[in-house]
Amino acid sequence: MEEYLQKFNLFTSQEITHFLALCEYKTIKKNDFFLQQDEICDNLSYVVSGIFRSFYYSNADDQITYCFTFQNSLLMAYSSFISGNKSQENLQAISDSEIISIPKKKLEELAKSNTKWLEFLKIIAEKEYVDLESWIFNHQKDKAQQRYLDLLNKQPKLIQEIPLQHIASYLGITQRHLSRIRANITY
Repeated sequence: MEEYLQKFNLFTSQEITHFLALCEYKTIKKNDFFLQQDEICDNLSYVVSGIFRSFYYSNADDQITYCFTFQNSLLMAYSSFISGNKSQENLQAISDSEIISIPKKKLEELAKSNTKWLEFLKIIAEKEYVDLESWIFNHQKDKAQQRYLDLLNKQPKLIQEIPLQHIASYLGITQRHLSRIRANITY
């Protein structure tokens, strides 16, 4: 988390140390939830290790995976986090995971006392928007095979830990179709 915060080139080492003192370290077991639908996301978290999936239920009660969060990334249901409304999504650990979390209230207190934290929150908001836009464009213009290759290129080792049904759901295809795609790829 310290390295992650340093990349923003905003904070002194003392400010980062103070931030980390406000955080809580947590472990989440494989298949346990960080957040479930209808709960309010009131923590900003950083994935130290592990993989999470974000999913929602379709009208037919199918689980639709739309995002994976890997280590060294922020973890939150962003719309719930900023609005204070109940989440429509579920965040579930795919593997045993470790996170560092700071409550939203403590982060807001930091932002009131130091505008650097406001800048940090602004950067996060912009990143969330860009990531969402990228996801929408890629899912509309790229075929499933290209989206699978992109995921494979970004996280070649970690993708092995994700169950195939979650990858297929993320790609918007059946597991059978995913098996055909995987069979056609030469490693």
